[in-house]
Amino acid sequence: MPLVTAKRTGLVDQVIAQMRELVASGEWPLGEKIPPETELVNALGVGRNTVREAVRALSHAGLLEVRQGDGTFVRATNEISGAVRKLCGPELRQVLEVRRALEVEGARLAAGARTDEDLRELTACLDSRNAAVQRLDSADVIITDAEFHRLLVAASHNPVLISLYEGIRETVASSVATTFNPEIPPEQHVSHTELLEAVRDGDPRRAAEEAGGFLDELLSQVGSDPGQAEESGQ
Repeated sequence: MPLVTAKRTGLVDQVIAQMRELVASGEWPLGEKIPPETELVNALGVGRNTVREAVRALSHAGLLEVRQGDGTFVRATNEISGAVRKLCGPELRQVLEVRRALEVEGARLAAGARTDEDLRELTACLDSRNAAVQRLDSADVIITDAEFHRLLVAASHNPVLISLYEGIRETVASSVATTFNPEIPPEQHVSHTELLEAVRDGDPRRAAEEAGGFLDELLSQVGSDPGQAEESGQ
Protein backbone atom coordinates (compact mmCIF):
# COMPACT_ATOMS: atom_id res chain seq x y z
CA MET A 1 0.00 0.00 0.00
CA PRO A 2 1.91 3.10 -1.20
CA LEU A 3 1.81 6.38 0.66
CA VAL A 4 -0.11 9.15 -1.08
CA THR A 5 0.83 12.81 -1.07
CA ALA A 6 -1.46 14.52 1.44
CA LYS A 7 -3.77 17.38 0.59
CA ARG A 8 -3.15 20.76 2.14
CA THR A 9 -6.17 20.71 4.46
CA GLY A 10 -6.14 18.71 7.65
CA LEU A 11 -2.63 17.48 6.93
CA VAL A 12 -1.99 15.88 10.29
CA ASP A 13 -5.33 14.02 10.30
CA GLN A 14 -4.68 12.74 6.79
CA VAL A 15 -1.21 11.53 7.68
CA ILE A 16 -2.52 9.87 10.85
CA ALA A 17 -5.23 8.11 8.83
CA GLN A 18 -2.73 6.80 6.28
CA MET A 19 -0.29 5.61 8.90
CA ARG A 20 -3.05 3.96 10.94
CA GLU A 21 -4.19 2.07 7.83
CA LEU A 22 -0.63 0.91 7.09
CA VAL A 23 -0.42 -0.47 10.63
CA ALA A 24 -3.89 -2.07 10.61
CA SER A 25 -3.34 -3.72 7.22
CA GLY A 26 0.00 -5.22 8.22
CA GLU A 27 1.89 -3.21 5.60
CA TRP A 28 3.86 -1.98 8.59
CA PRO A 29 4.16 -5.26 10.58
CA LEU A 30 3.78 -5.50 14.32
CA GLY A 31 7.12 -5.10 16.06
CA GLU A 32 8.86 -3.75 12.97
CA LYS A 33 10.41 -0.33 12.44
CA ILE A 34 8.47 2.10 10.25
CA PRO A 35 10.23 4.11 7.50
CA PRO A 36 12.49 6.92 8.73
CA GLU A 37 11.18 10.45 9.04
CA THR A 38 12.93 11.70 5.90
CA GLU A 39 11.33 8.96 3.79
CA LEU A 40 7.88 9.71 5.23
CA VAL A 41 8.29 13.43 4.57
CA ASN A 42 9.16 12.79 0.92
CA ALA A 43 6.45 10.19 0.34
CA LEU A 44 3.70 12.24 1.96
CA GLY A 45 4.76 15.63 0.65
CA VAL A 46 4.46 17.28 4.05
CA GLY A 47 6.83 18.91 6.50
CA ARG A 48 8.75 17.25 9.29
CA ASN A 49 6.54 18.82 11.95
CA THR A 50 3.43 17.26 10.40
CA VAL A 51 5.02 13.81 10.37
CA ARG A 52 6.28 14.24 13.92
CA GLU A 53 2.85 15.33 15.15
CA ALA A 54 1.22 12.31 13.48
CA VAL A 55 3.79 9.95 14.99
CA ARG A 56 3.28 11.59 18.37
CA ALA A 57 -0.49 11.10 18.14
CA LEU A 58 -0.19 7.44 17.18
CA SER A 59 2.39 6.89 19.91
CA HIS A 60 0.00 8.39 22.44
CA ALA A 61 -2.72 6.03 21.12
CA GLY A 62 -0.36 3.09 21.67
CA LEU A 63 0.05 2.07 18.02
CA LEU A 64 3.63 3.29 17.67
CA GLU A 65 6.58 3.40 20.01
CA VAL A 66 9.39 5.90 19.55
CA ARG A 67 12.75 4.58 20.71
CA GLN A 68 15.27 7.35 20.92
CA GLY A 69 18.27 6.66 18.73
CA ASP A 70 16.70 3.51 17.27
CA GLY A 71 13.60 4.63 15.37
CA THR A 72 9.83 4.23 15.60
CA PHE A 73 8.26 0.78 15.87
CA VAL A 74 4.76 -0.66 15.50
CA ARG A 75 3.54 -1.53 18.96
CA ALA A 76 -0.12 -2.48 18.32
CA THR A 77 -2.46 -2.82 15.36
CA ASN A 78 -5.34 -0.75 16.74
CA GLU A 79 -6.18 1.69 19.51
CA ILE A 80 -7.88 -0.88 21.74
CA SER A 81 -4.87 -3.15 21.68
CA GLY A 82 -2.63 -0.16 22.30
CA ALA A 83 -4.70 0.90 25.28
CA VAL A 84 -4.67 -2.61 26.74
CA ARG A 85 -0.91 -2.82 26.32
CA LYS A 86 -0.56 0.48 28.17
CA LEU A 87 -2.78 -0.75 30.98
CA CYS A 88 -1.31 -4.25 31.24
CA GLY A 89 2.25 -3.77 30.11
CA PRO A 90 4.26 -6.90 30.92
CA GLU A 91 2.11 -7.76 33.95
CA LEU A 92 0.90 -11.30 33.29
CA ARG A 93 -1.68 -11.23 36.07
CA GLN A 94 -3.39 -8.16 34.64
CA VAL A 95 -3.48 -9.71 31.18
CA LEU A 96 -5.06 -12.89 32.55
CA GLU A 97 -7.65 -10.86 34.45
CA VAL A 98 -8.65 -9.05 31.25
CA ARG A 99 -8.80 -12.34 29.37
CA ARG A 100 -10.99 -13.85 32.06
CA ALA A 101 -13.48 -11.01 31.98
CA LEU A 102 -13.96 -11.27 28.22
CA GLU A 103 -13.57 -15.01 27.67
CA VAL A 104 -15.97 -16.11 30.41
CA GLU A 105 -18.74 -13.94 28.99
CA GLY A 106 -17.79 -14.97 25.47
CA ALA A 107 -18.13 -18.65 26.38
CA ARG A 108 -21.44 -18.09 28.15
CA LEU A 109 -22.91 -16.30 25.16
CA ALA A 110 -21.39 -18.76 22.67
CA ALA A 111 -23.20 -21.64 24.36
CA GLY A 112 -26.48 -20.06 23.37
CA ALA A 113 -25.55 -18.45 20.06
CA ARG A 114 -23.06 -20.79 18.36
CA THR A 115 -23.88 -22.15 14.93
CA ASP A 116 -22.96 -25.48 13.36
CA GLU A 117 -20.24 -23.69 11.41
CA ASP A 118 -18.87 -22.20 14.65
CA LEU A 119 -18.68 -25.68 16.15
CA ARG A 120 -16.89 -27.07 13.10
CA GLU A 121 -14.28 -24.30 13.23
CA LEU A 122 -13.83 -24.63 17.00
CA THR A 123 -13.45 -28.41 16.77
CA ALA A 124 -10.90 -28.24 13.97
CA CYS A 125 -8.91 -25.56 15.78
CA LEU A 126 -8.95 -27.45 19.08
CA ASP A 127 -7.80 -30.62 17.32
CA SER A 128 -4.86 -28.67 15.88
CA ARG A 129 -4.12 -27.15 19.25
CA ASN A 130 -4.19 -30.54 21.00
CA ALA A 131 -1.89 -32.04 18.38
CA ALA A 132 0.55 -29.18 18.94
CA VAL A 133 0.45 -29.80 22.70
CA GLN A 134 1.22 -33.48 22.12
CA ARG A 135 4.25 -32.44 20.06
CA LEU A 136 5.14 -29.82 22.68
CA ASP A 137 5.41 -27.43 19.76
CA SER A 138 5.32 -24.07 21.48
CA ALA A 139 4.99 -22.00 18.31
CA ASP A 140 1.96 -23.95 17.07
CA VAL A 141 0.38 -24.06 20.52
CA ILE A 142 0.54 -20.28 20.77
CA ILE A 143 -1.06 -19.80 17.34
CA THR A 144 -3.78 -22.44 17.63
CA ASP A 145 -4.64 -21.77 21.25
CA ALA A 146 -5.05 -18.03 20.74
CA GLU A 147 -7.14 -18.76 17.64
CA PHE A 148 -9.38 -21.16 19.58
CA HIS A 149 -10.21 -18.47 22.11
CA ARG A 150 -10.82 -15.95 19.35
CA LEU A 151 -13.21 -18.33 17.63
CA LEU A 152 -14.96 -19.00 20.93
CA VAL A 153 -15.61 -15.30 21.50
CA ALA A 154 -16.63 -14.91 17.85
CA ALA A 155 -19.23 -17.63 18.41
CA SER A 156 -20.94 -15.30 20.89
CA HIS A 157 -22.08 -13.24 17.89
CA ASN A 158 -21.92 -10.15 20.08
CA PRO A 159 -20.20 -7.53 17.90
CA VAL A 160 -19.13 -5.32 20.81
CA LEU A 161 -17.55 -8.19 22.73
CA ILE A 162 -15.89 -9.47 19.56
CA SER A 163 -14.45 -6.03 18.83
CA LEU A 164 -13.08 -5.69 22.36
CA TYR A 165 -11.49 -9.13 22.20
CA GLU A 166 -10.02 -8.43 18.78
CA GLY A 167 -8.23 -5.51 20.38
CA ILE A 168 -6.35 -7.76 22.81
CA ARG A 169 -5.50 -10.64 20.45
CA GLU A 170 -1.80 -9.83 20.53
CA THR A 171 -1.85 -9.67 24.32
CA VAL A 172 -3.66 -13.01 24.50
CA ALA A 173 -1.03 -14.64 22.29
CA SER A 174 1.69 -13.15 24.47
CA SER A 175 0.08 -14.56 27.62
CA VAL A 176 -0.15 -18.02 26.03
CA ALA A 177 3.51 -17.79 25.06
CA THR A 178 4.42 -16.78 28.60
CA THR A 179 2.45 -19.51 30.36
CA PHE A 180 2.98 -22.51 28.07
CA ASN A 181 5.71 -24.73 29.50
CA PRO A 182 7.04 -27.27 26.95
CA GLU A 183 9.04 -29.03 29.65
CA ILE A 184 6.04 -30.71 31.29
CA PRO A 185 4.26 -33.76 29.81
CA PRO A 186 1.38 -33.13 27.37
CA GLU A 187 -1.19 -34.77 29.67
CA GLN A 188 -0.48 -32.19 32.35
CA HIS A 189 -1.41 -29.25 30.16
CA VAL A 190 -4.79 -27.56 30.32
CA SER A 191 -7.51 -29.23 28.25
CA HIS A 192 -10.27 -27.27 26.54
CA THR A 193 -12.30 -30.34 25.57
CA GLU A 194 -14.90 -29.85 28.30
CA LEU A 195 -15.20 -26.17 27.43
CA LEU A 196 -16.01 -27.02 23.83
CA GLU A 197 -18.44 -29.73 24.94
CA ALA A 198 -20.30 -27.24 27.13
CA VAL A 199 -20.63 -24.85 24.20
CA ARG A 200 -21.74 -27.71 21.93
CA ASP A 201 -24.32 -28.81 24.52
CA GLY A 202 -25.69 -25.28 24.78
CA ASP A 203 -24.95 -25.02 28.52
CA PRO A 204 -24.08 -21.35 29.30
CA ARG A 205 -23.39 -21.92 32.99
CA ARG A 206 -21.00 -24.82 32.43
CA ALA A 207 -19.31 -23.05 29.53
CA ALA A 208 -18.65 -20.00 31.70
CA GLU A 209 -17.32 -22.18 34.51
CA GLU A 210 -14.98 -24.04 32.17
CA ALA A 211 -13.73 -20.80 30.60
CA GLY A 212 -13.08 -19.23 33.98
CA GLY A 213 -11.70 -22.35 35.62
CA PHE A 214 -8.38 -22.68 33.84
CA LEU A 215 -7.76 -18.93 33.99
CA ASP A 216 -8.51 -18.96 37.74
CA GLU A 217 -5.98 -21.78 38.06
CA LEU A 218 -3.37 -19.76 36.21
CA LEU A 219 -4.13 -16.69 38.30
CA SER A 220 -3.67 -18.69 41.48
CA GLN A 221 -0.31 -19.93 40.20
CA VAL A 222 0.78 -16.44 39.26
CA GLY A 223 -0.48 -14.97 42.53
CA SER A 224 0.69 -11.42 42.95
CA ASP A 225 3.84 -12.18 40.99
CA PRO A 226 3.69 -11.52 37.23
CA GLY A 227 6.28 -14.23 36.68
CA GLN A 228 5.65 -17.34 34.67
CA ALA A 229 3.02 -19.89 35.57
CA GLU A 230 3.88 -23.56 35.83
CA GLU A 231 1.29 -24.96 33.41
CA SER A 232 0.00 -24.26 29.94
CA GLY A 233 -1.96 -21.02 30.13
CA GLN A 234 -4.30 -21.51 27.26
